[in-house]
Amino acid sequence: MEAYKRDFLKLAMDCGALKFGEFELKSGRISPYFFNLGAISSGKALLHLARCYAQALTRSGLAPDGLFGPAYKGIPLVTAVACALAEKGQDLPITYNRKEAKDHGEGGHLVGAELRGRIVVIDDVITAGTAVREAIGIIEQAGARPAGLLVALDRQEKAEGEQSAIQALAEQTGVATLSICGLDDVMDFMRSELEFAAELRAMEAYRAEYGVHAA
Repeated sequence: MEAYKRDFLKLAMDCGALKFGEFELKSGRISPYFFNLGAISSGKALLHLARCYAQALTRSGLAPDGLFGPAYKGIPLVTAVACALAEKGQDLPITYNRKEAKDHGEGGHLVGAELRGRIVVIDDVITAGTAVREAIGIIEQAGARPAGLLVALDRQEKAEGEQSAIQALAEQTGVATLSICGLDDVMDFMRSELEFAAELRAMEAYRAEYGVHAA
């Protein structure tokens, strides 16, 4: 496993963003794990997270001209990721949207740089994909090109039908979808740590019932 993936998973567990147990999801499924990126909530932890995003984006080869953060969770993420990329010598413009248009000052729904060229969307996870589809529409309406989507964790889990939410989004929009880690990475990490033996059995059973192949 790449070092940045292991760093991300350790960070997520240390901060309580990734927990194991029994959790009822909105779908009604009982999941053996729960992921909430909002638990990574200090400056130091957010910088660590942003560096993991930056490493994943660099390794993807997408080479975007700008970054977009969908409101609301995508806003601090895109800002932090841009700062982490700047540390590595890649200074990219960022843009994000408001949920409601501002009717004074500069007005409008968008804040930040003008959308130009190839844009990568930065978000936490994909559930229904509504916010990301809206972001793709905003990018295209501005005359730019949505070049990819980067999220923290791909659950690699069936949503509707036999596809995951990320797979469905990629098929419907044609936009490349990437993640720092997938569920398979989480399970590989657990296999390397003896303390997770019991939790791993529950994860394997859940993956066998609801899992999809990697996107």
